[in-house]
Amino acid sequence: MSCAPASGPERALPTTRAGMLADEGFRLFFPLAAVYAAVFPLFWVLAMGFDLPLARTVPPSIWHAHEMLIGAFGAALIGFLTTAAAEWTDTEPLRGRPLWLLAALWGAGRVVGLLGWDGMSALGALADLAWMGVLFAYLLRLSWSKRTDRLLVFVFWIGVLMACTAATRVSFVLGDVARAAMAVHLVGFAFLGLLGIVLSRVTVPVTNLILDPTEKSSPFRPHPGRLNLAPGLVLVAMAGQVAGLSPAVTGYLMLAAGAAFMDRIAEAFVGRDALRAEILLLAGASTLAGTGLMMAGAAALGAPWTQVTGLHAAFMGGLGLGIYAIFCIAGLMHTNRPLGLNWAVRLGALALAGSVALRLAPDLGLDIPGPVHAGASLAWAAGYLTWLAVFWPYFTAAPATATASTALSEPDSVPEAVTPIAPPPDIAAAE
Repeated sequence: MSCAPASGPERALPTTRAGMLADEGFRLFFPLAAVYAAVFPLFWVLAMGFDLPLARTVPPSIWHAHEMLIGAFGAALIGFLTTAAAEWTDTEPLRGRPLWLLAALWGAGRVVGLLGWDGMSALGALADLAWMGVLFAYLLRLSWSKRTDRLLVFVFWIGVLMACTAATRVSFVLGDVARAAMAVHLVGFAFLGLLGIVLSRVTVPVTNLILDPTEKSSPFRPHPGRLNLAPGLVLVAMAGQVAGLSPAVTGYLMLAAGAAFMDRIAEAFVGRDALRAEILLLAGASTLAGTGLMMAGAAALGAPWTQVTGLHAAFMGGLGLGIYAIFCIAGLMHTNRPLGLNWAVRLGALALAGSVALRLAPDLGLDIPGPVHAGASLAWAAGYLTWLAVFWPYFTAAPATATASTALSEPDSVPEAVTPIAPPPDIAAAE
């Protein structure tokens, strides 16, 4: 299987915008994730500034972290897995009603989470656990029907995410702030584990496609030991926190997990093509995830900043930029467009990086005038809304027919066989 547009029998596409959005998971959930990621931080800055009614049992900062992870990043996860899993198993993806039902479950949790609605917390918890359970069952069914173990690592991490989410929601209901904070951090670690797995499966085919657009060869072959090292060490760090190990021990475990993400940056050293935007985005996600984990570990060992500072770098920076990269790469390849990001999308990525820098500056003793948190939220929103403005026409276009879906990524470390294809229309020309 190639990560370039695949050849295959033509099929009729929906002729309405709503039909196109539900034609594949990425078309529906990537825009939902982008909108929620952009709007939610702005809403909470406004809400806290004007003392709007928010959660009273749980501090707003914890609600905010939960909603960014489960809300924005959760929608991205749904879109990715409902698209990629079908590619990896050569099966028809979910379309139409199943995707709308998943969106309804996800949306029910967001109605509760947007306002930090204490009284309806249990309903929000059930909705979130339900869409995770659907993903869990969907991947298991594909694994069983295709007799493959390629999806089991995602099944495992979704199970971890469900357990962490359940612990978070129970802590919310009980009003146990300390446990709620730790559980939300574990949710973030679960997403970092998923990020590490996704990067290991996306980086290889994307880099090979950049190095050889004809797909006649596979010049990039990473060391196999790097593929699962970062997620594995993230899991060890999570186990240390759950076991209640000392701050020093958990600090060293986070340092190790961060170093494993930093090790992934070596995959970007492919000559001058390392300056391609797609490779820089993927390497940047590993850089920020690794830096954040190492900062959190150093804080546990006495560094002059808090662990939350490091976690902001890992979650906001590593996850945020990684998801942006997947949005761009999948958005191009699954709409039959070649790789290559225009200036607007690149500026959006810079806005995300700038928002992380603004958010971390006060914690690191840098005095920046003005409302820093509001500025960080605006830059963050600008990044994702810029992506949405560029890609929305691609996602909602409804030609009469189209070829079979393009492969999002390759589950194996080294592609086995590839088939050259005619290059699709250039993205710049489409604009």
